[in-house]
Amino acid sequence: MKLKNYVSQMRRRTLIITGALILVVAAGSVYWFGFAMPASSSQAAQAPVTRTVQASLETLEKSVSTTGTLAPTVQESAAFTVSGTVTAVNVAAGQTVTAGQVLATVDTMTVDAALLQAKATLATAQAKLADATSASDGSDADAAQIAADQSSVDLAASAVTDAETDVSDATLTAPVAGLVTSVGAAVGDKVSAGSSASSSSSSGSGTSAAGTSGTTGTTGGTGTSGTTSGTTSTTSSSGFTIVSTDSWQVSVAVSESDIANVAKDDQVELSLTDGTAFFGTVASVGLLPSTTSGAVTYPVVVSVTGSPTGLYDGVSVTAAIVYERRTNVLTVPSEAVTTANGTSTVTTLDAEGADVQTTVVVGETVGTLTEITSGLAEGDSVVITVFTPGGTGTGGGTGGTGTGGQTGEFPGGGAGFGGGTGTFPGGGTGTGGTTTGTTRSTTRNGATNG
Repeated sequence: MKLKNYVSQMRRRTLIITGALILVVAAGSVYWFGFAMPASSSQAAQAPVTRTVQASLETLEKSVSTTGTLAPTVQESAAFTVSGTVTAVNVAAGQTVTAGQVLATVDTMTVDAALLQAKATLATAQAKLADATSASDGSDADAAQIAADQSSVDLAASAVTDAETDVSDATLTAPVAGLVTSVGAAVGDKVSAGSSASSSSSSGSGTSAAGTSGTTGTTGGTGTSGTTSGTTSTTSSSGFTIVSTDSWQVSVAVSESDIANVAKDDQVELSLTDGTAFFGTVASVGLLPSTTSGAVTYPVVVSVTGSPTGLYDGVSVTAAIVYERRTNVLTVPSEAVTTANGTSTVTTLDAEGADVQTTVVVGETVGTLTEITSGLAEGDSVVITVFTPGGTGTGGGTGGTGTGGQTGEFPGGGAGFGGGTGTFPGGGTGTGGTTTGTTRSTTRNGATNG
């Protein structure tokens, strides 16, 4: 019995000693992690992340951004000025042509006959003039006859010239080099002097480019819209449209708040939706505003400089009209500048590499750069803080019931290793306890976790 009591007492002593040792170890761990470690490892872990840049000379630009539509500067229309039946169409839309290249032809039988008739009339008039001249006796009557015959010769010669022009015009040529964007004639179409064409099934009337009535019920090649009568079928104009691919312009609209900054000859940075970049200059600034949904804008035309490739009529363009450009401006990233109470400072490095707060005078901020007018020189190293950890760590929060601990002994948490607040346990980024219990506000070492 005594032996049993002795064994029981020894077990209790062992448990008490073991428990005491556990408490001592726990207390020591809490002291180490909560007090000793923040002065070394924790502070090192929470040091701000920085990067170093150099103050540099840059070009600063101010610009007005807008959008517009690309269009060729030169756009020409070509149409027949003689009547006849189209016998050949030599080009198609999308084809590139040179100036003077044949586009289409019409039957020349009528104009050839007219030329022969004009030449015969001229020959007759010339013969009559010759007879009158040789038979003249110098009388006033003979002189009057000769004058009349000479007038007839002149008229006949003019008719021959016109007939020759008609023969030439039966062959339609490109007025400029460029891209054919529309073809309004097909073999077999009837055309008249006025550049309209139609199939035999169309009816109606229209005003054409030259003012001669056409046979389509729609708008003439380059003329005004015609007034239809009867039944109008789908027809086409005999006009060909050619745009130059060597010269382009962009029409943009600038808001009333920005138009005062835009002037003729300003440089313009242009780009397509696919990222293609090219350049231009302001060709004209419109004085008459337009209003759309209450917004007042002014038209501005930009001439594209050079001969960039890959441009197409009608595509959208983003334009940045540069109205101020300054070169060799000393700048630093704007995030490097701290301003408080009207004083701006940057963090620089001294000869030993230590941080030094340097007072600077700032100028304009353009984009992500800030101008430095005083306090720095080109090449000076400037420190930028990329990341600053929180005072009590990231993701910590307040100490709750530590993992495996029970509420009570230590501030802000439990007796577990992750309980209390402070720099590391329960509020740090290390192996502190997860705050799964009810949080409590605790102050330790001057730091408060809510």
